[in-house]
Amino acid sequence: MVVAVAIHRSIPSPKDRPRLAELANTVTEQVAATRTGTRRARGFGVRSIGDRVFNLTTLMLALVILTLLFGVTVDLIVNAMPSIKAFGLHFLVSTDWDPSNDQYGALPFIYGTAVSSMLALLIAVPLALGVALCLSEMAPTWLSHKLGFLVELLAAIPSVVYGLWGVFIMGPWLRDHADPALAKYLGFLPFFQGPRISVSMLSAAVVLAIMVLPYISAVCTDVFRAVPQTQREAAYALGATRWEMVRMAVLPFGVSGVIGAVILGLGRALGETIAVAMVIGNRPEISASVFLPSSTLASVIANEFVEATSDLNLAALVELGLVLLVLGLILNIAARTLVYSTTQRRFSKGN
Repeated sequence: MVVAVAIHRSIPSPKDRPRLAELANTVTEQVAATRTGTRRARGFGVRSIGDRVFNLTTLMLALVILTLLFGVTVDLIVNAMPSIKAFGLHFLVSTDWDPSNDQYGALPFIYGTAVSSMLALLIAVPLALGVALCLSEMAPTWLSHKLGFLVELLAAIPSVVYGLWGVFIMGPWLRDHADPALAKYLGFLPFFQGPRISVSMLSAAVVLAIMVLPYISAVCTDVFRAVPQTQREAAYALGATRWEMVRMAVLPFGVSGVIGAVILGLGRALGETIAVAMVIGNRPEISASVFLPSSTLASVIANEFVEATSDLNLAALVELGLVLLVLGLILNIAARTLVYSTTQRRFSKGN
């Protein structure tokens, strides 16, 4: 009996039916208008003038960047053509750099660039990860922002200041204290043998490590802070300690961002010029010892470009710049691929 009464009450009376029909028509029209507006917002041909102008402007700005990159590459190739024709691919594997006899090879500078950058990352990455974890997980909020500002302030120091500090303070300290200790305990390795001087590969690596540290730590800090709080709470709920929470929840979530930060620091280290030119010694030779002077692609260009003795010498220096540009492009492509593959693998495991 109660069910029958409820059904009877739910059926609209003849007086209410016109009003309900009008209400239904209104709702239907509003839904149709909303869908039409969505289609217009998504459709390219029916967008407003403002949308078209905005899209065209952003497209032109993106094309400007690509045009500049293409123009720089073409200009380097054109100016380096005498060296390319004279030496070919042998330029990349030759160790001769003799401007007086017009004999040029880029291998010592490629080696110096690669080794100094790798050593810088070996020093900077653990420090940057420690700083990032401290700022994002350990330090209180009021202290974290202040310390983060001080760390990022390192990026604002000019390169020549780092170079002067390396020449007058850091280089002599490494020669008198760090190099003897390394030679004493690791002297059986060829990397820590030979005479010890203040301008060397090790000095350049330490300067580069200090210079790339704020970039890597800043990116890693932002990545770790972006980890959802629910990840941390879930780890704590399972009885994890703070270190276990970081290892299980924070680091796996931010691994792609950490890789991107490391690649960003590597790109910064590859292109650094003035500071490295002041502390590396600028000797165009390949040596296994980090105690000896060396040279990089950027430093030799800075030191010899103004004093180029011939057109072929100038073309060889431009070709060094072309090699550095190609290394940077390869590095960025590899970084994109690595970050993408890491992210896809993490998502596939999550699914």
